[in-house]
Amino acid sequence: MEILPTVWFVVIAVLWTGYLVLEGFDLGVGMHLLVSARTETDRRVMLNSIGPVWDGNEVWLVTAGAATFAAFPFWYASLFSALYLPLVAVLLGLIFRAVAIEYRGKGASDRWRRVWTLALGAGSFVAAFGIGALLALTTTGLPLDANGDRVGGPWAWFSPWAIVGGLAVVGFCLVHSSAFLALKTDGPVRVAARRRTVAWTPLAVIPIVVWVVGVQLRHGSIVTWSLVVLAVAALVWGWVAARASCEGQAFAGIALFLVLGVAAIFGASYPVVLPSTLDPAWSLTVATASSSPYTLGVMSWVAAFGVPLVIAYQAWSYWVFRRRISGAHIPEPHAVLPAVRR
Repeated sequence: MEILPTVWFVVIAVLWTGYLVLEGFDLGVGMHLLVSARTETDRRVMLNSIGPVWDGNEVWLVTAGAATFAAFPFWYASLFSALYLPLVAVLLGLIFRAVAIEYRGKGASDRWRRVWTLALGAGSFVAAFGIGALLALTTTGLPLDANGDRVGGPWAWFSPWAIVGGLAVVGFCLVHSSAFLALKTDGPVRVAARRRTVAWTPLAVIPIVVWVVGVQLRHGSIVTWSLVVLAVAALVWGWVAARASCEGQAFAGIALFLVLGVAAIFGASYPVVLPSTLDPAWSLTVATASSSPYTLGVMSWVAAFGVPLVIAYQAWSYWVFRRRISGAHIPEPHAVLPAVRR
């Protein structure tokens, strides 16, 4: 087997991991605006905590999709055509979320803010659930025929594993964002977020544990089971740190839990990139779904120079905006006057 398809399988796994870790707390903050915030000041503190970084975090999603398209076109074609409906829902959720973040502060009325808060929270939930379903079905299988085409109607993708994957990402986003808010804010939002991290983590991670263990029971090895054990240890570390009010360690522990869990899932799935639930012989692998060696070689050279620059720039932006945010930093709401030509 050629080495470059394997390398790009690892790269795509890393890109999805980076997206879930970084965009995970963004999406979770959007959902917390609906279910956790008590006052308008709390909501504005939450929103400002992700304001400088949320759009940069979405680059990881675009890059993961583009890398899949270029490195594994057959994987991309089968997956995105089979999941057309949920991916449209994800796209709409991300659009509503982005527009809500920009528009929410453009009006001073309570009704205006309620409408865009609902759009932000609902869009975040739909995006998180749809991406979780996509990733779960990537590792558990779709009804594909010998040509890689979906068998069945537009809802053939809907299965218990899709629900588990959707709930897994939603649950992770909620606890990950709670740990992030405890680390990034101060005042009432910080106290409430720390309390939610401790209370919600044991329940919210159940779907992702089911997903990871389910994949391991099918295809797990000693290495991937070891990663599962380390992931559980990281989660316990993060939860204990949250109880001890060590916000940085709590955030790191929950993030490490996700990184190790995703590594265990993709490691157990390798070399299959998209299983067929109809016949294992029809599953797509890194060898059968990849582009030509020349294409992968060119991509590797571009990525070798481009990816470190992107990571360095994003790390710098996080360093610049590292300070905590509290209600004292939030100005009073005011109406925005339209520009008038004179």
